[in-house]
Amino acid sequence: MKQQLPIVFLTGRPAAGKSEIIDYLKKCSPNERLRRFHIGNFIEIDDFPMLWTWFEEDALLERMGKPRLHSDSEGFFKYPHLWNLLIQRIDLDYNKLLTDKPGFKEEGTAILEFARGSEHGGWKTAFAHFSDEVLGAGAVLYIDVSFDESLRKNRRRFNPDKPHSILEHGLPDEKMEKLYGLSDWDEFSSADENYLEINGIKVPYAVFDNSDDLTTRGGDALGARLEEVLSRLWNSRQACE
Repeated sequence: MKQQLPIVFLTGRPAAGKSEIIDYLKKCSPNERLRRFHIGNFIEIDDFPMLWTWFEEDALLERMGKPRLHSDSEGFFKYPHLWNLLIQRIDLDYNKLLTDKPGFKEEGTAILEFARGSEHGGWKTAFAHFSDEVLGAGAVLYIDVSFDESLRKNRRRFNPDKPHSILEHGLPDEKMEKLYGLSDWDEFSSADENYLEINGIKVPYAVFDNSDDLTTRGGDALGARLEEVLSRLWNSRQACE
């Protein structure tokens, strides 16, 4: 019998605490991680490196005197559908992972990480672009912080010498406001306290309240809260089987 969640959608506003949770899980022993958190040997698929590659390519093209492909000179996407293309890429990379690592689906956990705001379609639109196979095996862990808290942590983590870094990237305040100031999460999740209805598929979810920034402090308190939330998520997932 499986003990792990096969797919966890790790979601929330930028700087909500997603990367700190990944870091905490990496430092757990495999046995503890499986027993307490229902996370197997895991592989992350994050859309930030994909997005950043597009920005780098556009900067190189501009330097060559050629048109930018994905973003304008201010760093905003030229076409709204590119946000949904990133979701399709996450889905594709997950399926490539299953091809490259036979048996991973039975023993491992794929953590699919992304952030969305209402300005570029929101959570409802983003999740609708995953395949039925991924949605059917998935469970959503939503890290809940206010926009003000997301903005504060985004400012704090930004390292201008490492804009490509998962743990140290950030956005200017005006971009944060435009892209992530509004969120449709409350509306998206309002119909049921345990499940999201996505493309006719019942997908379990649980909310990790990080309004007190527990992910920055870390330690045993983070482990205890994460265990409680992921246990609820596991129980909801089991009820779908």
